Amino acid sequence: MSTNFGINLSFAVKRWVEPEAWAKLVAEDMDLQLVQFSFDLLDPWWEDELGKPLAKRVQQAASDHNLSIHSAFVGLAAYTYNALLHPVDEARTAAITWFKRAIERATDMGAPAVGGPVGAVSPGIDDMEPHYARLLETLGDLCNYAKACGLEAYYIEPTPLTREIPWSVDQAQKLVSDMAGSAVPIKYAIDLGHALYQPLYGDAAAFEPWLALGDHIGLIHLQQTDGQSDSHWGFTREGIVDPAKVAAAMARAGVNVPLILEVFYPFELADDAVYADVTQSVAYCKQVLEL
Repeated sequence: MSTNFGINLSFAVKRWVEPEAWAKLVAEDMDLQLVQFSFDLLDPWWEDELGKPLAKRVQQAASDHNLSIHSAFVGLAAYTYNALLHPVDEARTAAITWFKRAIERATDMGAPAVGGPVGAVSPGIDDMEPHYARLLETLGDLCNYAKACGLEAYYIEPTPLTREIPWSVDQAQKLVSDMAGSAVPIKYAIDLGHALYQPLYGDAAAFEPWLALGDHIGLIHLQQTDGQSDSHWGFTREGIVDPAKVAAAMARAGVNVPLILEVFYPFELADDAVYADVTQSVAYCKQVLEL
């Protein structure tokens, strides 16, 4: 399998925030051509007078460095909220507006798709059906808006949290079935650290079952993890993820989609240490993937 390998810009948050800075680093220091934009670098809430020109700077910086923007994704900041499953009506309405603005900014920067985790309900809510039904309606509206703005797909990232949707392969299959015929297709971003999270899935924690989603998978998030946390470590650390085995499993399943490295670092970690870890992690992945 010819593996398409890129990087999510999560590593650049609070550091290389200028489009020209991260684009140069990815293209020249990492020798990559594929990026996934993170909305931690551009808040969709910013007024159009600021957000639109900055999104155009993203597009120009990517073009100047021969980078392809795979998609624009929810970052850590937005993920801290309950988003599209928020139990408070007003907050959920605000989340819908946030995602619509994210769709607009993705269009401005030339990204063909937008997405991320959809949100979470509160602890103690036992009946998920009303929330699920409302989520389907909301996703339908967002897919319509994405289509109107010229996007090609809406991505959902399953998480290992039972208060979020979807958290299992069965749930993910049901969701794409229930969303069949949406204005743009629903695609999944399968994260290795989520799939391998043993505190939830126990001995069944594995990447391979998620590959049953087949053509509904749009990308794989690659990270190193110990299986006990959603680590998002680089590959300078020991863990249970072998990128070569991940690629081999994808090949056996006939899933040929980009592998996108997604690593996060403490804000207080020295910039030089982050640079060394992320560039070494990219080099290691390229080596074992024989790229």
